[in-house]
Amino acid sequence: QVQLVESGGGLVQAGDSLRLSCVASGRTFSNNPMGWFRQAPGKEREFVASISWGGYVTKYVDSVKGRFTISRDNAKNTMYLQMSSLKPEDTAVYYCAASGRGGVPIDESSYDYWGQGTQVTVSS
Repeated sequence: QVQLVESGGGLVQAGDSLRLSCVASGRTFSNNPMGWFRQAPGKEREFVASISWGGYVTKYVDSVKGRFTISRDNAKNTMYLQMSSLKPEDTAVYYCAASGRGGVPIDESSYDYWGQGTQVTVSS
């Protein structure tokens, strides 16, 4: 059974940092792109960042560029999202996802496996 489990969320103040982790089990995703999405209250889920299988190519939504860094450790079957200079508008449930396709997709429909999400709350 394939599982993606996120951790590292929490309540922080504006300007703080957090690192989210996503551990995959049940199969390896070392040859697959992975990504982070988030869903704020009352809003649709949106793309945050994605990373190629080897970690050499990354993509970000404009609102997090320069503040968030996506990375992965294939030996640990783990993906990370380092978030810095957090803002109240970053408050959301953050989901990790893995794609069975190639490339570095940014659309939800390209992702086949999803975690349950971890809450990030940023107070002003």
